[in-house]
Amino acid sequence: MRGLIDRKGEQFAYFEGLTLYTLDGEPTGRIEGQLIIDLAGNPMWRLVGDAVYALDSSETIGYIGSELSDSYLF
Repeated sequence: MRGLIDRKGEQFAYFEGLTLYTLDGEPTGRIEGQLIIDLAGNPMWRLVGDAVYALDSSETIGYIGSELSDSYLF
């Protein structure tokens, strides 16, 4: 599991494998190549390493945090 962290340092979603989930555990998208796409297949954000950017690259959304094991969370 890896958290999706905003520019203020707050987690607002997380990844399990390539799937993106809300903090309520609802799937909302996935990583596909250098993009994060929604469940309908529409591009949402662009990935550069662990950094997440708006599609037009003008705004930093945040970053994907380090891998955490489930045992670390409980």
